[in-house]
This record gives sequence, structure tokens and C-alpha cells, in this order.
Amino acid sequence: MRSIFALSAFAALAVAAPVTAATAPHLTITSFEQLARPLPLPYDEQADATRQVAAAKVRAKANRKLLLIDLGGNWCLDCRILAGVMDTPQLRSFIDRHYVVVTVDVGRFDKNLAIPAHYGLKDRLAGVPSLLIVDPRTDRLRNAGKTAALADARSMTPQGLADWLANWTK
Repeated sequence: MRSIFALSAFAALAVAAPVTAATAPHLTITSFEQLARPLPLPYDEQADATRQVAAAKVRAKANRKLLLIDLGGNWCLDCRILAGVMDTPQLRSFIDRHYVVVTVDVGRFDKNLAIPAHYGLKDRLAGVPSLLIVDPRTDRLRNAGKTAALADARSMTPQGLADWLANWTK
């Protein structure tokens, strides 16, 4: 009887315990000056973004990962810095374990705006990069209200960017 009670109590604690985010990897770079040059140009300006997002959502759902939609433009230094940090070996491995990433060119805030609008961002984007962290099972944002948190990525550290990305993996 006691073991049944103990098992029930353990099960209740396991259900009640908060789910924690994955720990971000420790990056070996400490400044953006250490990123490979030239910085990446991550946004395909000719891509069919709607089709790419739909395909990425299917892959994310099938692989039980989150969908990370990176909205930005190749003209944006913060977007390029974020892409450079995401391309570091330590962070790339982490991202590949937790996310399916799709980059979407938003031009000068005049292209592919139906994608952020689908997730409730119907007004002008607050800045770029804007990252939409989407649960592909529900097609809902996990980071509502914080999509433009990295729009000033250069004011952060590479580790700060990695930590921010890890925060949403819970």
C-alpha cells in the first residue's frame, strides 16, 4: 500500500513540476568581432516564403521540434549578426536539436507580411530580426509579445543570444 502511495505521489510531482528550458550551449566566442566574415546574408529575397514556412512547419511537427521563423532582411546588421551567431558550431548543433528554422525576407517591411499577420502581428513589425517561435502542433506563438526582442542583437552578447533561443525550448 505504501509503495502505491509513493508511486502516486511521485507521479503527481512529475506532472506538477514545471518544465524547464534546455540549457544553452556555452559559446566559445565572446564578441561579435569573432564571427566569420563576411557575415551571412540569410534571407533569400526570391523565395516563396509562404511555401517555405508551410514546409518547415510540417518538418517541425513530424520531428517534434519548434518552428523558428526568422523575419528580417539582408540589409539589417542585427539580422546578419544573429545569423552569424546561429551559425557557430555550438549553437548550430543546439538549434538543429530543438528547432526547424526558416528565414523570411520582409524587405523594407513591405514583403511577406501575411506570415507575421497569421501569428497576430498585424501592425508594422516592431523591428528585425523578429523571431516567431511557433509550436507546430497548435500553430501558436510561444514568444508572443517578445518577437522583436533581438531587434537590437548587437547590444547583446553571443551567449545572451544563445540563452534567449534556449529559453523557448521548454
